[in-house]
Amino acid sequence: NKKMNKQELLAKLSATKTETSQYYDLVETDLAKTRYEGSWNIRQILHHLADTEMILHVRIKKVIAETKQVVWNCEQDDWDATFGYFDEPLGVKKQAFEVTRQLNFELTNYFFDGFAKKEFVHSEEGLRTVKDELEKIASHNEKHLEQIRVALGK
Repeated sequence: NKKMNKQELLAKLSATKTETSQYYDLVETDLAKTRYEGSWNIRQILHHLADTEMILHVRIKKVIAETKQVVWNCEQDDWDATFGYFDEPLGVKKQAFEVTRQLNFELTNYFFDGFAKKEFVHSEEGLRTVKDELEKIASHNEKHLEQIRVALGK
């Protein structure tokens, strides 16, 4: 992952939001497409992106506001299985993704300069910073956008 400055990060957050949002409007046959047999379908990826956006928002706010934070990894496959994302309608997930991305954009804009170097411990990744986690929003989203493009044959 390329390390980004604040302006690059804000631009990447905006660009990935725009592209991701359009995929929530795909028809059912497209939402069911996968990159290969056994991989997540596009619907599962979109559920995951909305969930991750919300999880990272709360995680980053806690790290900024509180001292000596330890955050626990989220098991994406457990979430997928428990909430039935394979065929669960997206419902308001598009709105949840867009609103939370706007909140993460504002969090980056307002708190990056003062808190980028603040550290916390991730249960699997070890010592991380607020900057690492803000960059993760964009890089994680981009990784899944690449998967969606492949599934759609783009």
